[in-house]
Amino acid sequence: MSLISYAMRGSLKNFWNKLDKISKETNKSKIVLFNKFFNCFLKIGSGYSDFLNYELYNKTAKEIKEYVTIKDQDKFYEIASPSAYKTFFTIKPNFLKNFQKYITRDFFYNGDIKELEEFLKNNKEFMIKPIDGLGGSGVDKMLTKNIKNIEEFYQKLKDENLFLEGYVIQHKDMNELCSSSVNTIRIMTYGYNNKSEILFAALRVGNGKHPVDNFHKGGMGILIDLETGKLIGNAYDKDLNEFTNHPTTKIKFDGFQIPNWDIVKKTVKEAALINKNIHVVGWDVAITEEGCTFIEGNRRPGFDLVQVLSKRGRKDIMRNVIAKINEEENTNYKI
Repeated sequence: MSLISYAMRGSLKNFWNKLDKISKETNKSKIVLFNKFFNCFLKIGSGYSDFLNYELYNKTAKEIKEYVTIKDQDKFYEIASPSAYKTFFTIKPNFLKNFQKYITRDFFYNGDIKELEEFLKNNKEFMIKPIDGLGGSGVDKMLTKNIKNIEEFYQKLKDENLFLEGYVIQHKDMNELCSSSVNTIRIMTYGYNNKSEILFAALRVGNGKHPVDNFHKGGMGILIDLETGKLIGNAYDKDLNEFTNHPTTKIKFDGFQIPNWDIVKKTVKEAALINKNIHVVGWDVAITEEGCTFIEGNRRPGFDLVQVLSKRGRKDIMRNVIAKINEEENTNYKI
């Protein structure tokens, strides 16, 4: 996708309507706002959603330059997590095999019908997913009892290249927060030469209406204190709606303690060193009663959740990583 097509992705009419609302809130004309969007596009490659989600219309030129856009991500991840090695992570059955040490559930992909029958026998509920989807697209929860014809279901999996995962039973504290979805932690790590560190962490929690917690599916995000594992401040969804308490369970976000936080940190820092070519990973981690388990690992985790919750541009994360790679490889990469 070209930079221009990315920037203009989405409805111009919808964007113009949202500018109308912002114009009334900020007392700035829509023409002034659109001109600022166009300048953001020229300077940092900002798209419609970037301009709105990061509230760039309220930012100074210096602040805007610190925001990561798709242009920056493309350059950064070819250095930090080259696409030549992407299938280790992006093909989800590959990921489950490569990180099976940290996976506590069954999965079915490309087996025969007897193997499917065995999976369904052992899993009364499960998740159905495309093998390489993004942002929760095509992901749904299913109940085995609702499958009326196993032969037709088997053919659907083959025709649409889908795979099945056993449903994760999350820790009771996470279930009390929101029981309609498995609420996962997004943790970005950097690993190189047997050393690893955590760059960012946030909890993603479902809104009580969907079976997934993804930001792009109505889920909310809340920052996590890296030392204590406690939530910091309020939750935000992709439309920047703010929540002090979960809209369904009414549990307060600020100060909520993530269970098994020390186990989570140890696990992701260890896993960050398994693939020697992929240095930055965005792990989706579910908390269980026994510890934690991986849902998936993202070779090029997006910065939308990171920057919305940080309320500022996070090119500092990229610069930190690039400086370490330059030191290790005696290179002079720049972002």
